[in-house]
Formats: sequence, C-alpha cells, structure tokens
Amino acid sequence: MTDPIKTHREDHILMVTLDRPKANAIDLATSRIMGEVFAEFRDDPDLRVAIITGAGDKFFCPGWDLKGAADGDAVDGDYGVGGFGGLQELRDLGKPVIAAVNGICCGGGLEWALSADIILAADHASFALPEIRSGTVADAASVKLPKRIPYHIAMEMLLTGRWLDAEEAHRWGMVNHVHPGDQLIDKAWEMARLLASGPPLVYAAIKDIVRDAEDSKFQDTMNRITKRQLATVDRLYASEDQLEGARAFAEKRDPVWKGK
Repeated sequence: MTDPIKTHREDHILMVTLDRPKANAIDLATSRIMGEVFAEFRDDPDLRVAIITGAGDKFFCPGWDLKGAADGDAVDGDYGVGGFGGLQELRDLGKPVIAAVNGICCGGGLEWALSADIILAADHASFALPEIRSGTVADAASVKLPKRIPYHIAMEMLLTGRWLDAEEAHRWGMVNHVHPGDQLIDKAWEMARLLASGPPLVYAAIKDIVRDAEDSKFQDTMNRITKRQLATVDRLYASEDQLEGARAFAEKRDPVWKGK
C-alpha cells in the first residue's frame, strides 16, 4: 500500500494531499497519520500555512471509510491526535489552513473542510451531509455548520442530506471562492503565499480570540484580550514583530516578520 497522505513543503507552506483510492475516504489508521502530520505542522516554527486537498479531480473526501468499518474499524475508535482527519480537534493550532476542495466533499470530508479557515472550491465540487440516510449523525457538522451558514440551510442539509453545488455553497458562505478545476491548486498556492507573507503571531492571536469567543460573551473575551490573559495575545504584545510593524509603517516600508 502507498502512503495515504502526501506532503509537499515549499518555503513556509505545507501542502497535505489525502490520497486513498478510490474515493479518499478516511479510516482510523489514516486519521492517526493525518493527526501526526498536522501536529508537526503546528509545532514547526518555520511553517506558517497549510493547504489540504484530495488526490485526483473527482473526490476531495467522502469522510468515514465504511469499508474500514466493515473490517472492524469502530466509529468511536482511536482517531489519533486532532480527532477525525487530524484537524477538527487539534488543540492550539494558530496557523491558517486552506482547504482546496477538488471534488465530492461530503460527510466527514465536509467536516474536515470546515476545520480549515478558508475554503476554495473547484467549480465541479459538491457538498453534502448524507449521514441521515445511513442512520447516523454528522456530529461535528451539527456543531459547526449552523454557525457558518444560514441556520435553515444548514438544517436542511443535516435533516435531508441534500447536495449543494459549488456555486450554491459559495452563495451561502460555506465557500470563499470558486475556481475552474484546473486552476484550483494554483489559486490555493496563491492564497497560501499571501498568508505566508503575513505576521504569524497575529494569525495565532486571531485564531485564539475566535476560538475563545465561540463560547464566551463579547465583553468576557474583550476583557481577556485587554488583560493579556490569552497566551497568544500576550506573546504578540511583547514581541519584536509588534515593534517591527510600527517601525515599518513609520518608515514606509514592508515589514519583515520573524514570528518572535
């Protein structure tokens, strides 16, 4: 068997490709490998941005590998660090992740995409949560999707399993941009390079604030920010990069971010 996860590193960017013929489904073993890859990405100070995608042009990821389940993989088994797909429960990930959805994206595959910060889609991509038809629940999507798109659209997807094409997903705000299929990966790299040129400590602070605010009142999160009770914010405010940003503005030049 070939490695189900392919990685390509270029400058400060890591591209992670799920490659499990025929459909890029995720079993327990693959999920554990993915968790290790994303934990290494999180902990490598030289990496600033990740791109996730699926091999080929038909499937991004259909989610849980039902054949693996038939062979004994338990749905409540050990998915590894980061939970299913290595991302959706990975703690302290302060770096941007871009999903380049190159085809069918459904079930746990849609939940994997929703774990990213920016979602780009090929014009032939499609999205669904078909778990209802197999008598189970799309648990992570039930938590995330109603917060990302209009409630009634999310509930229709969850309750009926209906499919959205790329344009409709974009219209409801699930997808940031739709590109021709042959341009998708180039556009993902273009976005990744833009993000990689930005201030990594600020990205970490933004993601930390967003996570904190999900379960807090506005003023409670604001108080934690101003009192520097969030570690990423405290690190940013005491950093060389914070001073560099001010100096670069005053000197009318591009800042040089060091991540410290």
